[in-house]
Amino acid sequence: MKLVRFGDPGRERPGLIDRESRLRDLSGRLDSLDAAALAGLHDIDSSSLPVVDENVRFGVPVSGIGKIVCIGLNYADHAAEAGLERPVEPIVFFKPTTSLNGPDDPIRMLRNSHHCDWEVELAVVIGRHCHEVSEAAALDHIAGYCIANDVSERKFQAKGSGQWVLGKSGDTWCPLGPWLVTADEIADPQDLRLTLDVNGKRMQDGTTADMLFPVAHLVHFVSRFMSLEPGDVMLTGTPAGVGQGRRPPVYLQPGDHLRLAIDGLGEQRSEVVAAL
Repeated sequence: MKLVRFGDPGRERPGLIDRESRLRDLSGRLDSLDAAALAGLHDIDSSSLPVVDENVRFGVPVSGIGKIVCIGLNYADHAAEAGLERPVEPIVFFKPTTSLNGPDDPIRMLRNSHHCDWEVELAVVIGRHCHEVSEAAALDHIAGYCIANDVSERKFQAKGSGQWVLGKSGDTWCPLGPWLVTADEIADPQDLRLTLDVNGKRMQDGTTADMLFPVAHLVHFVSRFMSLEPGDVMLTGTPAGVGQGRRPPVYLQPGDHLRLAIDGLGEQRSEVVAAL
């Protein structure tokens, strides 16, 4: 099932994408589309829901996100292009919920941001409380998957005191969606192709098969240190091809257009805009 939230910012309604790729309105059945609502959706007959014919904006596909847990350097080729050793265990950091952004909404640069970069990532949405969950049971705690862009300001991330969170936390710097695809539709989260284009040029082209730490291990590992709650989001890392890794480096500029895609999860299209 492909679940969405559509409408103007702050006024999104729940919906789903049916088998014919039509948008159906779920607002007659649900007030909101949070992780707690997902369990009862599989019994809904999508053909009974109203079709939304007009062009609409898609927002972040799930509401009530409590925290955004991110994994750094989870692809060997990305670690290599950054000139860093492969991590011996997952590198964990956070993005604030104020960084959340609709999949096609503008990405706004920060003042003094001149090294703004892109990162296409598989995002995991937690569906069940998990604390110290085993790796074998980890995937059973996932509600679904979607596309994320871990927008990053490399100077803020690595220069000076080198605080990753400061280089990852700008408002609009976590576009999510367009859909939340429920876990039952993703046969293997380690067999998905990820791509990212900037102004029509392919920059990233990887596969989740190349993760150093697969999704099940990430959920298991993080749950040893903190509880993961329904609606929490985990970004699982990016493959090679980021702007900083190019010679010479290439960074985002106002007016640039991004297209991100992951097998079965749709695509994002967004424009970079200047700071206010």
